[in-house]
Amino acid sequence: MSNNPTIKRRLISMVYESLLGFAVLFLPFLVFEVVTRASHTPLVEHLRQALAFLVLGFYFIHQWSRDGQTLAMKTWRMKLLGANGGGVSPRAATVRYVLSWMWILPALVLALALDLHRWQALGAIFAGILLWSLTAFFDKDRQFLHDKLAGTRMVQLPPPEKKKKNG
Repeated sequence: MSNNPTIKRRLISMVYESLLGFAVLFLPFLVFEVVTRASHTPLVEHLRQALAFLVLGFYFIHQWSRDGQTLAMKTWRMKLLGANGGGVSPRAATVRYVLSWMWILPALVLALALDLHRWQALGAIFAGILLWSLTAFFDKDRQFLHDKLAGTRMVQLPPPEKKKKNG
């Protein structure tokens, strides 16, 4: 079907994916902010984080198990396959989603433990992303660790065929 997308291509796709993630979160967050009157109590902050985790989880798990692609993946012509080379099961998509938080979760825990703020915390997150992306270099097919553990693999789809002009 295809070859493996480059690490650079996957990281660029992730930037686009993060922008789309904000769009996915917009309406649920709007409703949440109205209901909570934009409160910033510790409980509401934790509920806000849980809402983001659940809404993004629903989006990604649904997209990956439906046809193996999110909008960003379609744009960059990438597809997620299951262990057998076919579709991704909802279970594998869920495991992949949870494991994909390893891109930033260790950095967030470190930032909290070391009381890092603003640029220091952002630096820790970027360092975490860089370190997790290096996991692809330990795999012969250049798959990220969360894909190996979830039993999924990212593939590069061929460019669309050019339409022939009638002449």
